[in-house]
Amino acid sequence: MARNENEYTSLSEVHQSVDTTSLKRTGWRKILAFFGPAYLVSVGYMDPGNWATDLAGGSQFGYTLIWVLLMSNLMALLLQSLSARLGIVRGRDLAQANRETYPKYINYALYGLAEIAIAATDLAEILGMAIGIQLLTGLPLIWGVSITVLDTFLFLLLQRLGMRKMEAFIIALVAVIGLSFLIEIILAKPDLGEVVKGFKPSIPNDTALYIAIGIIGATVMPHNLYLHSALVQTRKIKRDDAGIKRALKLNFIDSAIALNLAFFVNAAILVLAATVFFKTGRTDVAEIKQAHELLEPMLGSGLAPILFAVALIASGQSSTITGTLAGQIVMEGYLKLRIAPWMRRLMTRLIAIIPAVIVILINGEDNIDSLLILSQVILSLQLGFAIIPLIHFTSDKKTMGKFVIKPFVIFLASLIAAVLVYLNISMVVGQSVSFFASSDSFFWKAVIILAGLFYLTLLLIAIFYPLMHKKKIAPSVQVHPEAVAMPQIAIPIYAKIAIALDFSKDDLKLINHAIGQGNDKASYVLIHVVESAATRIIEKDADDLETRKDEERLNSYVMQLKEKGFAATGLLGYNDRSKEIVRIVKESNADLLVIGAHGHSGIKDLLYGQTIDAVRHELKIPLLVVNV
Repeated sequence: MARNENEYTSLSEVHQSVDTTSLKRTGWRKILAFFGPAYLVSVGYMDPGNWATDLAGGSQFGYTLIWVLLMSNLMALLLQSLSARLGIVRGRDLAQANRETYPKYINYALYGLAEIAIAATDLAEILGMAIGIQLLTGLPLIWGVSITVLDTFLFLLLQRLGMRKMEAFIIALVAVIGLSFLIEIILAKPDLGEVVKGFKPSIPNDTALYIAIGIIGATVMPHNLYLHSALVQTRKIKRDDAGIKRALKLNFIDSAIALNLAFFVNAAILVLAATVFFKTGRTDVAEIKQAHELLEPMLGSGLAPILFAVALIASGQSSTITGTLAGQIVMEGYLKLRIAPWMRRLMTRLIAIIPAVIVILINGEDNIDSLLILSQVILSLQLGFAIIPLIHFTSDKKTMGKFVIKPFVIFLASLIAAVLVYLNISMVVGQSVSFFASSDSFFWKAVIILAGLFYLTLLLIAIFYPLMHKKKIAPSVQVHPEAVAMPQIAIPIYAKIAIALDFSKDDLKLINHAIGQGNDKASYVLIHVVESAATRIIEKDADDLETRKDEERLNSYVMQLKEKGFAATGLLGYNDRSKEIVRIVKESNADLLVIGAHGHSGIKDLLYGQTIDAVRHELKIPLLVVNV
């Protein structure tokens, strides 16, 4: 459904749903009301894609790359704080800010890249969860991948329960992951002195560089920058200087705690791989399944592989929820297009499942972890297109006012962006040179060259366009039009009112509301749709008991209304409830429809259908929805 300009808010269904200004919240409760968004963001920093890069780094290079994890975590903390600042100060998520700044076709390109990043993230989550399910149950990997489609329903349920309950669920999963690895580390007993030496920066060879870039891509994730700028807007704050300053401070604390927990999990995976595999000469362990199989004999505990698998499933499940939210934010922000969250979830999941299924069908269950690492490298390639605009927006004094970031912070953020872009270009050039030297395929060489030119052109536009057009950037999108003087009020008169009845105890309530909208000359069209087994096959030609009884009841209602002096007719529909209601309303030329809302949600919506949503999109006349 296309969104109205007046609904231009990020994650509109939960926008400002947590009130931090409430007088009921005092002391710690008031502070804790701010905590939560960063934990949803942090799960992206410990998803299955991180496991693959951390295991590869630890098993092949010991503790050498742990400094990359620390550096990535510090980068993430700075960038996520900028993302939160954008959302708190401007009330814009990153996708919305891009849409307001860049030309239409550049936005389409940025949107496409953001969707690719989300698909790559979801691919890692699918594979991670499928591997975890296989390790616990022994199911084939292809079955595990298929099962991950079902988490669409879990996301739908959590979104119905509200933002705080969703955050609580995610925090519980993070706690499961953290506790599992705490026990694993205690069992592994690493040499802490050697671990500390790993914080000294070094890159042993090109393979280590590839894994290091994968670690950065798995840690500093582009979709998290979109996500955080929207999630902070779920908190309703005081919009004065003191309120904004307090929100920025508490959100930074929230981010610092959450991202340090994510660093602990990633460091624990790398240290575990270094201690159990690298130190024992098993530098060939680069796969999650292989690591799981070797944990028990090397640690001498049957608990270790179980904890490993449970943490892997918790990691995949938690990050898949936040990936869906990021997808919703990106689609709404760039396209102003809002579709049902469960449909968005299903679309994202199916897009990501396709490459996973293809790889499994072609290669079997081998090389799955290399696909995980590739997904993280793809993420890393997208980072520049999220970070560079973010720096532009938060350093713009015109839109940020006194909350613009300091020159030193601009320098640090720009340095991070430059390092990441340089590393990515270096890696791609290195891989391309190797491919050009070994391949005779003109087609793929041309594809690589064109993709490289597109990447560089878009990067230059992302850097320089906001600088060249700074004066043209509006401070913010006008959410509501300017107030105007009201013209003379014209009260509508409804000549023919349709009433959708379901033959329940609520029929009288609907009829009463309909009569309340009419006048002495109004006529009423009573509609009921027969949904018996026979009507589903032969529709209006059915003559079963249910059809006859429904017709009798409808005629009874019509007669009773006529006896009371109202003009009324009754019309039956058959089989598809929403389609038949729309058809009858149109054919009878009704100018108002009265329909009941039963208040069911979640799974019941899927079982019973959502008649009101289906009907209102097809009709151009007003609807009166009566909550029955």
